[in-house]
Parts: sequence; C-alpha cells; structure tokens
Amino acid sequence: MRNTFGKIFTLTTFGESHGEAIGGIVDGMPAGIEIDTDFIQHELNRRRPGQSQITTDRKEEDKVELLSGVFEGKSTGTPIGFIVRNANQQSQDYDSIRGIFRPSHADYTYYNKYGLRDYRGGGRSSARITISRCVAGALAKLVLKRVGISIAAYTSQVADITLDSDYTQYDLSQTETNAVRCPDADKAVMMERLITQVKNEGDTVGGVVTCVVKGCPAGLGEPEFGKLHADLGAAMLSINAAKGFEYGDGFDSAFARGSRNNDIFKICNGKGERIDTTTNHSGGIQGGISNGQDIFFRVAFKPVATIMMEQPTVDVEGNETTMRATGRHDPCVVPRAVPIVEAMAAITILDHYLISKTVKICS
Repeated sequence: MRNTFGKIFTLTTFGESHGEAIGGIVDGMPAGIEIDTDFIQHELNRRRPGQSQITTDRKEEDKVELLSGVFEGKSTGTPIGFIVRNANQQSQDYDSIRGIFRPSHADYTYYNKYGLRDYRGGGRSSARITISRCVAGALAKLVLKRVGISIAAYTSQVADITLDSDYTQYDLSQTETNAVRCPDADKAVMMERLITQVKNEGDTVGGVVTCVVKGCPAGLGEPEFGKLHADLGAAMLSINAAKGFEYGDGFDSAFARGSRNNDIFKICNGKGERIDTTTNHSGGIQGGISNGQDIFFRVAFKPVATIMMEQPTVDVEGNETTMRATGRHDPCVVPRAVPIVEAMAAITILDHYLISKTVKICS
C-alpha cells in the first residue's frame, strides 16, 4: 500500500477512522520556516466534522500535536511528525454492517485486496484520513507564502446549482462566510437549503470544488512524465469521493477551435520585462509546465456513498441481503473538501517548486 505522496516535499500518513489517532510525517520541509501552529489548527478546523448543520454530527476537536522537526518555533529541516487523536468514534454504529459490503464504498475492494477490512467507519478508506493532508498542506502554505504563492478553493457547484461566472468575477475572501464555502451569497443560500433537504430525506448529493493558485512562477513541472497538471490531477483524484479533474477550460476545450482557444502572448509595460497572455484558457499550465498565469482547476465529488435508506447488497458469504446505514455522515462532502483540495494543491505546488530549485542549483 502506498502511503507517501510527493518527491521532495513528502507526506506519509497513518491511522484509521476509529483507531487511536490519525497522523503523518512531513519530510523535505525547508529549514527556518516559522511554524504558525494557530494557522495549522485553523486549517484543520475548516475540515473538522460537526462544524455546521450540513455536515456530519461527529464531534472531534482535531487538535494537532507536532512531535518533531520544530525547534524554537521554526522548522529544523528534519521530518515533522504529528498526530491528531480520535476521541468520538462510536464504533458500535458499524456493528450491523460488520459482514456486509456497503454499496459504492471501499468495503468490497479492500476485502478482495487484503482479505479483511476495518468495517468501523471504513478504517483506512475513511475521509477522516484527510486530516494528515490538511496538516501537511498548512505547512506547505507557510512555505509558499514566503515566495508569494497563494491558494484558494471554493464550492462552485452543488448538484445542479452552479455559479454563473468564473473565479475572476468573485471575491474569494467571502468563501468562508457561509457553511457551504461559496463566494456567491445568493447561491450559497440555495446550496445550503438543498443540502439540508437532501439530509432530511436520508440521501446525499455531490458537487464541484474550484481551486485557484496565484503567484506561481513560470517553469514548474516536467515536460514528459511529472507534468504539473498530471501531478495536480493525481493529487486531487486521491481525495476521497473525487471523481473528476479538469484544469483551464478542461472539457470545454473539446468544443473550441484553436483560433479561439490559443492564449496569445503579449508584452507587459512595453519594455519586454514580463510576458503575459491575453487569455488563460490553458489554466496557467502549458506543455506540463506553469507559464506564470493563474493556475485554476475543478474537482468533481460524487454523492457520499452512505445514505440513510435501505439498499440491497451482499455479505462476505456471498448472500444477498439489505442494509440501512446508521451513524453520522455528511449529506454533501463538498464544503469540507474545500480545505482538502487547497492542501493537496499546496503540497503539489511546493513539491514542484523545490524540484525546480534543485534542478536549477544542480544544473
């Protein structure tokens, strides 16, 4: 099982949803970075369960404990170990599905791969494992801030409720002002109402998270394997419930002509000191390498697989049966996925930034 992500800035995760703790080890963290523990905790709080009426009722403080790699408030350049202890598991909620494969969950695939599974909340396949990603993402953001790179994600769609404009038309500082993390206040109300309705019906709903990376310099990414957009796609598709990834104009590019899809170069300030583009259909990446424009992409998330309705399924003995889920679950994963998308983007961008610096130093 691969539990490590990244090449230079790496994250190795461990833990299960109903185990003692979730944790990880971040390696490759540059030395001398001020470690703002309040900021790291803030990023975890954005992902934390029980934060609103439209999320799971599980109550966890998700208090991070940094175990190594930090001295006198700064990173030492050595591995940063951390844990977040589980405190509100209620594992008995899963006793009834001990020998049952939940539809569209990882139960069946894990059982076939390993010959056993942790049925308590999905064990290793639980979205609770993304805690480690948020800690590593927060650390990466602290480094990226030093070099002028910022990352902001937001909910751009829930079911068929979609924002009408692209990210340039919204004040992304308003994203955290509502429970669904949508910068459009009117659409946010509509989204929250729909999620509440779906929750009351015992069902779930999916949506889309849009992410924007600003300040990324040109030159990050590799021309063949290790393309920046490919690594961003791999990062996003590794998130629980993620079903699709597109950057720039994405699938809409298939309907365009080259004469309208090309991003035309221009000289800024008339002195040739900086090259810009008149449009950004490419989403800030061309030939697998960043071109200095905003990087923007979208991640589609499916409806949460656990629904409070009776469904037919089979058990580990191969018998047909039925099940009705119990416990505490999100009716829509999208609002809590926003900080996770940001975290994985930060880890990926920093990893490529460090790779680029290493290449330039060695060449």
